[in-house]
Amino acid sequence: MRKVWKFLGLAGVLGVAAGGVAVARAERERAAYTPDEVRDRLRARVTEADRGKQG
Repeated sequence: MRKVWKFLGLAGVLGVAAGGVAVARAERERAAYTPDEVRDRLRARVTEADRGKQG
Protein backbone atom coordinates (compact mmCIF):
# COMPACT_ATOMS: atom_id res chain seq x y z
CA MET A 1 0.00 0.00 0.00
CA ARG A 2 2.89 2.33 0.72
CA LYS A 3 4.17 1.98 -2.87
CA VAL A 4 0.80 3.14 -4.19
CA TRP A 5 0.96 6.33 -2.11
CA LYS A 6 4.55 6.97 -3.19
CA PHE A 7 3.54 6.51 -6.83
CA LEU A 8 0.56 8.85 -6.46
CA GLY A 9 2.71 11.46 -4.74
CA LEU A 10 5.35 11.26 -7.44
CA ALA A 11 2.68 11.50 -10.15
CA GLY A 12 1.25 14.59 -8.45
CA VAL A 13 4.64 16.26 -8.26
CA LEU A 14 5.32 15.51 -11.92
CA GLY A 15 1.90 16.87 -12.87
CA VAL A 16 2.53 20.13 -11.06
CA ALA A 17 5.96 20.45 -12.66
CA ALA A 18 4.53 19.81 -16.14
CA GLY A 19 1.82 22.40 -15.53
CA GLY A 20 4.42 24.94 -14.49
CA VAL A 21 6.42 24.30 -17.63
CA ALA A 22 3.32 24.80 -19.79
CA VAL A 23 2.45 28.06 -18.04
CA ALA A 24 6.01 29.36 -18.35
CA ARG A 25 6.12 28.51 -22.06
CA ALA A 26 2.81 30.28 -22.72
CA GLU A 27 3.97 33.33 -20.76
CA ARG A 28 7.20 33.48 -22.76
CA GLU A 29 5.30 33.35 -26.05
CA ARG A 30 2.87 36.04 -24.88
CA ALA A 31 5.67 38.31 -23.71
CA ALA A 32 7.44 38.00 -27.07
CA TYR A 33 4.83 40.17 -28.84
CA THR A 34 5.59 43.81 -29.45
CA PRO A 35 2.93 46.35 -28.43
CA ASP A 36 2.07 46.88 -32.10
CA GLU A 37 1.56 43.15 -32.62
CA VAL A 38 -0.70 42.94 -29.57
CA ARG A 39 -2.75 45.90 -30.81
CA ASP A 40 -3.09 44.37 -34.30
CA ARG A 41 -4.14 41.00 -32.89
CA LEU A 42 -6.73 42.59 -30.62
CA ARG A 43 -8.18 44.63 -33.47
CA ALA A 44 -8.39 41.51 -35.62
CA ARG A 45 -10.19 39.63 -32.84
CA VAL A 46 -12.69 42.46 -32.37
CA THR A 47 -13.36 42.59 -36.11
CA GLU A 48 -13.84 38.83 -36.20
CA ALA A 49 -16.19 38.93 -33.21
CA ASP A 50 -18.25 41.71 -34.83
CA ARG A 51 -18.60 39.62 -37.99
CA GLY A 52 -19.83 36.69 -35.89
CA LYS A 53 -22.54 38.83 -34.29
CA GLN A 54 -23.85 40.05 -37.64
CA GLY A 55 -24.30 36.70 -39.31
